[in-house]
Amino acid sequence: MKEVVEEAAHLIRKNEPCVVATVVRTKGSTPQKAGAKLLVRSDGTGVGTLGGGCVEGDIWFAAKEILRKKSGPEFRDYYLNEDIAARDGLVCGGTMYFLIEPIWNAETDLHLMDKILKAYDGGSPVAIATVVNTHRRDTSVASKMLIQDNGATQGSLGNPTFDTLALDAGKRVAVYGNTEHIVTPDGTEIFIEGFTTQPTLILLGGGHVNKALYHLATTLNFRTYIIDDRREFSNKKRFPEATETIVADFDKGLDKIYINANTFILVATRGHRYDDMALESAMNTPARYIGLLGSKRKSIMIYKRLIKDGQTTDKLKEIHAPVGLNIGAITPEELAVSIMAEIIMIRRGGNGSPLKMDSKQFKNITKQQGKQWEELQPSS
Repeated sequence: MKEVVEEAAHLIRKNEPCVVATVVRTKGSTPQKAGAKLLVRSDGTGVGTLGGGCVEGDIWFAAKEILRKKSGPEFRDYYLNEDIAARDGLVCGGTMYFLIEPIWNAETDLHLMDKILKAYDGGSPVAIATVVNTHRRDTSVASKMLIQDNGATQGSLGNPTFDTLALDAGKRVAVYGNTEHIVTPDGTEIFIEGFTTQPTLILLGGGHVNKALYHLATTLNFRTYIIDDRREFSNKKRFPEATETIVADFDKGLDKIYINANTFILVATRGHRYDDMALESAMNTPARYIGLLGSKRKSIMIYKRLIKDGQTTDKLKEIHAPVGLNIGAITPEELAVSIMAEIIMIRRGGNGSPLKMDSKQFKNITKQQGKQWEELQPSS
C-alpha cells in the first residue's frame, strides 16, 4: 500500500497526526488479507482500504477516537459472521485482526517511512517487524524493528528472542514484499511486513504473445520492460505504458535493467537461436521466475544446447518451460492469461489447483439442506 506510506510521510513532514490501521492476520474468507492498510487523517478523511463494509467503518471510527483522545495503539479482531456479511453484501465467514496505530513520533516514524519508500522505488528491500499483541512487561504493542535484506537491523521488539525470530522472518519476506505472522510460546504476536519494488516483468521479444502479456501485466500493476533487437518491435508506440522499451541484442539487454527477486522474465523471441541467447542471459540474473515460451520439443532442444555449454540440470529445472498453466490456451491472448496466471501463482504462493467445491462439500450441503427441510415440516 505505497499510497498509504506516502501519505503518512507527507503528514509527518507537515507535523499532522494520523492513524494507520493494518490487517495483520486473517482466518477463513475475508475481503482483505494481511498487509492491507487504511490511513485516517485528523479531519476524518482517509487513504487505502481494509475491504469496506461495517468493519472498515468501525476501524475508521476507532481511528478518529484515537486521534481525539490521543490514545492507542489498539489490537482488534472482527469475526465476519452471517449478520455482518448479510448487512454488507459480503460472502465471508472469517476473522480479521487489526493493529490500529497512531503516528505521533515524527522522527522515528519518518525514518521508517523513508526506508520503505526507498525500497518501493528500487532501493534495498526492507521489512518492518511489529509487536501487535502481547501481555509481557518487557515489550509493548507497536514496538518495531527495521530489518534490511542484508540482515542489518535498527530498533528492537523489547526481547532478544523476539528480535531473533523477527530477523529470520524479515530476511525471508523483505525481498518478495510478503508478510508473515509469528506467535511466540507466550502468546505474543509479531507481524512482519516486507517492502520492495513493484513486481517487474521483463519481456524478451516484442511479438504477439508478449504484447498481449504486456497488457495484462500493466493492468495488474507490474512494471514492464520490453527487449528486442528490432526497433519496430520495441518502442513506446507499440508499448506505450511500458517502463522502458530497450533495443538491444538479447544477450545484452538485461544489463540495462535492475533485476531483483521480485522480477519475472519471459523469453519469447522469434527463433531458437535468439531464445538460447536470451534464456542463458536470464539464467545469470537473480530473477524469481524465468519462463520460456514454446513446445516441449523446442524446450528440450534448447536445454540440450545449454547443457553442452556447461549449464547444470538443477539450474534448468528452475525454468518454467513450457511456460504457463494448462488451460488449453491457443491464441496469443489466451497464452498470455495462462502465463500471467502462473506468474501470479508463483508470486502469491498458490498451487494452480481449481477452487471448485468437491463432492464431499456438496454432500455436506445436501445433508444440511435436508435437515433444514425436516425442521420446517409440521409435526404430525
